[in-house]
Amino acid sequence: MIVTMALIINGEHIDDEIIEAEFRQIKGHYERTLQIACCERDPEFRGMAKDNLVSRAILGQESRRRFPEVAEADVTARLTKLIDDAGGETQFYMNLGMAVKDEAIIRDNVAGGVRLDKTLQEIYAPEPVPTEAELRACYEANLKYYMTEEEIKASHITKSLQGAKSRQEVYQAMRDVRAQLLAGADFAKIAEEHRADEQQQIDLGWFKRGEFMEEFETIAFSMGESEISPVFNTQLGFHVCTVTGRKPSVARPFDEVKEDVKIRFLEEHRDKKFNAFLEELKATAKIEDTDPEEGANCGH
Repeated sequence: MIVTMALIINGEHIDDEIIEAEFRQIKGHYERTLQIACCERDPEFRGMAKDNLVSRAILGQESRRRFPEVAEADVTARLTKLIDDAGGETQFYMNLGMAVKDEAIIRDNVAGGVRLDKTLQEIYAPEPVPTEAELRACYEANLKYYMTEEEIKASHITKSLQGAKSRQEVYQAMRDVRAQLLAGADFAKIAEEHRADEQQQIDLGWFKRGEFMEEFETIAFSMGESEISPVFNTQLGFHVCTVTGRKPSVARPFDEVKEDVKIRFLEEHRDKKFNAFLEELKATAKIEDTDPEEGANCGH
């Protein structure tokens, strides 16, 4: 089998199989997030794959130049942490897709990670000590990350299908209940009349997204206060609900999130230093792309 080399970075060859695997991973991510249809963005994804591989290659090369040797103790410590984080050695190797344990290959890869960590520590240093004004500016610029979650308070009337003659019978009964509510009947009174037993909740209290069944939340969070929902069903039966209170998403006070803001400030500092460092390496690297004008590949 002939292996072609589509990328050569400072003399280091990256074969097509590696590029294809990276391409598939990127495309799979966008397919899972429903951001693409078929092959419309394949050339873009292939370009992203090559750029990722170029970045990794030149970072690895620079790390080896700066730290040609790393202590075995550092490699062992990092490998031990990776295995622990994975939940054990078996799961660790399974996650890597390795059918057979090959510690020599793993340790070599982990040594690369140790070198990269040491390199990044060098380029990030010295880390700034942000002033209060800088932290407040960072807070204002990233306010969307410091918002409370929207909450609503709701009440509902529900009828299960248990013991019913038919699904249609229960559905029609709930339509009649809704008609009464739309005509002005008191929700709490009607709910009591149709309560199955003392255990069945009418007032559900305050809740956020993700705390109830998705079908229920989809309806409830789309409603305004005092609005009567259409009849809808979940695995528990048919429902009619009303929203009795709403707490909108608001910014959390600066003092409450100050430590989180500091972490973000330092992350932004590292991102800027890293991106500048990477661009410097790319500017001086010899990058040969033997197949730069690839068209869309619709193979699956």
